Amino acid sequence: MTTVRTNDSLQTRECPPMTLPIARPAPLPAWLDRRLYPFAPKQFETMDGTLSYLDEGRGPVVMLVHGTPSWSFEFREVVRELARDHRVIVPDHLGFGLSDKPSRDALTLAQHRARLAALMEALELQEVTLVVHDFGGPIALPLALAAESRISRLLVLNSWMWPSDGNRTIARIDWLVRSPLGRFLYLRLGFSARVILPAAFADKRRLTPAVKAHYHGPLDSAPARAGTYAMALALKGADAEYAALWAGRERLAALPMEIVWGPATLRSPSSTGGGGRRPSPRRRSSCSTMRATLWRRSGPTRWSRRCDGSRR
Repeated sequence: MTTVRTNDSLQTRECPPMTLPIARPAPLPAWLDRRLYPFAPKQFETMDGTLSYLDEGRGPVVMLVHGTPSWSFEFREVVRELARDHRVIVPDHLGFGLSDKPSRDALTLAQHRARLAALMEALELQEVTLVVHDFGGPIALPLALAAESRISRLLVLNSWMWPSDGNRTIARIDWLVRSPLGRFLYLRLGFSARVILPAAFADKRRLTPAVKAHYHGPLDSAPARAGTYAMALALKGADAEYAALWAGRERLAALPMEIVWGPATLRSPSSTGGGGRRPSPRRRSSCSTMRATLWRRSGPTRWSRRCDGSRR
């Protein structure tokens, strides 16, 4: 249990110590090109470091949750478009983007999730459309299962919510990641941002040197790469959490939901692990032509998902 000061009163709840978000702009690194990222990041103080997040626009609330080795930069085009008539919240997990880079013992999926929940509470968000990508799914989807959830709609982009269940490919990846070689590749050579991310781009022309610099910039040293390594370890290491999330799939299915996969990532269920249990998307759309649905009380509205050409 942690005591938190909120508006000069003390409240006790189960989460890491947090304070109210700081409205002042966060200090920005020299490598950040304001033409590509023309936003004003804000700060949220936590016990493990300062979490950077975007809070853009007004209207129905949309929260975008990234995976690895990404950060809010990944959603920059989406933020520009949605902020015209939505309030768009985009946190950078600790260990990623403009947020602080603590040691790996502060970077578990559960800790990321607790910080997201605390940020939503501090901002008093309600009726949130939750958009998750990659590891953003297993991190944030459990928030929709909470007894008093603030989430009313879901949009899932190339993510998952089930354990590996003995999948041999995942087991081999896990073995490599945990080996001295894997640790060296991730922490010393920046394997996640320098090799895996470029391989995930279907249209390599969109990964310009300027764009690439914004994925390399936050991960410029071994200590700064602890977040990407922690998520690599969690691919199989967090199977118990994924199993618990899968067990709640019927409750998630009760929410208005859109599930989107790029065509290059579509495979037969048996190839994904989880005993062929991948839920069938209600719609599968190409990244280049996709229209994702954000459900409002008055009915669906449309926004163009502009992406970097990633097929992840």
